[in-house]
Amino acid sequence: MAHSMHRDSGNSKYHHHQQQMDPSKYVRYTQEQVEALERVYAECPKPSSLRRQQLIRDCPILSNIEPKQIKVWFQNRRCREKQRKESCRLQTVNRKLNAMNKLLMEENDRLQKQVSQLVYENGFMRTQLHTVSTTTTDTSCDSVVMSGQQQHQQQNPTSHHPLRDDHSPAGLLAIAEETLAEFLGKATGTAVDWVQMIGMKPGPDSIGIVAVSRNCSGVAARACGLVSLEPTKVPEILKDRISWFRDCRSLDVVSAIPAGNGRTIELVYMQIYAPTTLASARDFWTLRYTTSLEDGSLVICERSLASSTGGPTAPPASCFVRTEMLPSGYLIRPCEGGGSIIHIVDHIDFDSCSVPEVLRPLYESSKILAQKMTMAALRHIRQIAQETNGEIQYSGSRQPAVLRSLSQRLCRGFNDAVNGFVDDGWSIMGSDGVEDVTIAINSSPTKFIGSQYNNLSMLSTYGGVLCARASMLLQNVPPALLVRFLREHRSEWADYGVDVYSADSLKASPYAVPCAKTGGFPSSQVILPLAQTVENEESLEVVRLEGHAFSPEDIALSRDMYLLQLCSGIDETTSGATCAQLVFAPIDESFGDDAPLLPSGFRVIPLEPKSDGGPTANRTLDLASALEVGHGGARSSGEADVANQNVRSVLTIAFQFTFENHYRDSVVAMARQYVRSIVGSVQRVAMAISPSPLHSSHLVPKSLPGSPEAVTLARWICRSFSVHTGGELLQADSPAGDAVLKQLWHHTDAIMCCSVKANASAVFTFANQAGLDMLETTLVALQDIMLEKILDEAGRKILLSEFSKIMHQGFAYLPAGVCVSSMGRPVSYDQAIAWKVLNDEDSNHCLAFMFMNWSFV
Repeated sequence: MAHSMHRDSGNSKYHHHQQQMDPSKYVRYTQEQVEALERVYAECPKPSSLRRQQLIRDCPILSNIEPKQIKVWFQNRRCREKQRKESCRLQTVNRKLNAMNKLLMEENDRLQKQVSQLVYENGFMRTQLHTVSTTTTDTSCDSVVMSGQQQHQQQNPTSHHPLRDDHSPAGLLAIAEETLAEFLGKATGTAVDWVQMIGMKPGPDSIGIVAVSRNCSGVAARACGLVSLEPTKVPEILKDRISWFRDCRSLDVVSAIPAGNGRTIELVYMQIYAPTTLASARDFWTLRYTTSLEDGSLVICERSLASSTGGPTAPPASCFVRTEMLPSGYLIRPCEGGGSIIHIVDHIDFDSCSVPEVLRPLYESSKILAQKMTMAALRHIRQIAQETNGEIQYSGSRQPAVLRSLSQRLCRGFNDAVNGFVDDGWSIMGSDGVEDVTIAINSSPTKFIGSQYNNLSMLSTYGGVLCARASMLLQNVPPALLVRFLREHRSEWADYGVDVYSADSLKASPYAVPCAKTGGFPSSQVILPLAQTVENEESLEVVRLEGHAFSPEDIALSRDMYLLQLCSGIDETTSGATCAQLVFAPIDESFGDDAPLLPSGFRVIPLEPKSDGGPTANRTLDLASALEVGHGGARSSGEADVANQNVRSVLTIAFQFTFENHYRDSVVAMARQYVRSIVGSVQRVAMAISPSPLHSSHLVPKSLPGSPEAVTLARWICRSFSVHTGGELLQADSPAGDAVLKQLWHHTDAIMCCSVKANASAVFTFANQAGLDMLETTLVALQDIMLEKILDEAGRKILLSEFSKIMHQGFAYLPAGVCVSSMGRPVSYDQAIAWKVLNDEDSNHCLAFMFMNWSFV
């Protein structure tokens, strides 16, 4: 009996020990064990099996825990981290929605006040009309005088001031307080009749509410939105107008006067570039007032100082037209839960009657003002906020501030070339009898800051920088479509020989034959994305120009060159897109953050505002472009875009070249001839893409055989995968129509297709977003990448050995391996699958690849 009890006791202890060591049971960790695991989690959230075993060996306090329990702990830890991040994201979205709801309620109140005011004015006008129709006309002198006085008071509401010394601090403070009251009336009241811009839909991720003026003096724009920055950090960013206003040439604070209680009055002189060679540059002399309100809001308001407003005046500057800024500014309000609500008002009177009639729309469009100033300020603040909070992750080693600086330098250099200010050292050369192209020369040694030409040893031969510029009017040509074509089809207008000369100008021994080679010789381009803004309205990219030589004398010129390129306004679905621009500068393959830049490029500005019917058609020229803008980009041939009919725009072209003294005349002749050839190419392109109401069938080119629409290709890819492998590529709910393309585009694995033709290299024709990220390219540049270039030697051998299996069986699994992106970076993947894509007739259309769990090495 005792023996039996002893045996039962032993079994009980054994089972108890088994319960403790059972990996499926819950284990309570000590504080020291949790700290040890947390240290490993901070370094590697997903350790491998070997790493977990090594952890148990290295940490004695974890020796009584099974490896499987360690694995479960890391799984739970990752799950908790994911839940925490999701909770934080939802809380952030909730705060944004609450703030946006408050903003919309305020906007609704303002609109109700505006409606009440319009109803009152309507009733008053009806009464006046009834009075006029029932009484005789009053021609007395008193009526005429009173009418004239009332009209003068309406036109000049601030022309009468009480007796005061406008040059004293007290007088300036009085002007500042008047400016503050008028600005607040525009920002939150009904002082201006605001009309919301089409396409500006409020939401947690939208730029905000944007409106433009109607029936007011000058042009005005207003925006209000949310940013995740504290109110105290916003004013200095907005005051630094040069950092975000691309047309701002200079901004100088002439004097700053403290006004007590944290208030500051500043006298500011600002110059802005002319947008085209046909217009004049502008300057402003303003009073800027910074103060705070009782509710804790911060205000920065500004207005021009002139004889009519009082205050000190500034003498006019040569080459600039003095322009009036009506009360404008920024209202920065704290937001519950963190962040700020920003109201921006820009109100400028350009005096459009003083410019040629053909250019007046440039200065009469509130939409252009909204895009260039109002929305640019709000976008810049949002960009800074998201970068500060870590919401934006940039690939590569360059910091966001460096990328913004490169973009700003490209724009500034192009604006300098277009304007050619005398105080910068520019001088105009005589023409060759035809005034279509203007040649300007800058021989200042400081023009090309950072280049080797600043070395004293080179000053004897360095001639300077030459700029060839021209402007032309276009009819019925959408700016976004034209610039997109120039970007994607560089070979249609560029000359490879000139590109070689521009690239060699950066080196110590510039290319000594500065002349364009007739017809050039073939080159292909690969566009490598570098950075883009939050709303994708602007992108910074590196363009690799691949040269090909077909004769021994061309071998010296057939090498790859690189351009740093800034593109904006090509996505017409972006809200507020008005102007389109393509600016580029030659760079070295490994260019530094302060590399010398000599920008050239194109700018297209519509001379008439767009209709309110919505964005223009995203007509495309090939399958890749159709996929890039989305399935809605292609329209039926009968849908003529009426919005583009009878719309004029001005195209500005400016190309810069360095030259040596003894080659100046040759470079001048080359530059003039080159810009004229570009103008001719642009005219041919404009005629090709301009919509014609009489020939609407030519609006959209017909699809070529073997180039199906995006949705059709996506359906073929998914159907072929299911037929060959027996599995489903997309989710189990079997999407149809456009949903197939959408799911394929956002698939987490890299999916790409390449052509299969006899006696020809396999070239990529399509890739989803993950595939483009893996290859570090775009859909347009994808068509210049060959399959054999991205596979390493082992990958090519495996594909060659499995190719017959793919063609007979329909698919094959490829083992883990390494491939190379278009930028030369190695990419590892756990597994790949290749399968034939069949069309509706079950004929071979292309070959598809899917790389699973890929990552950069």
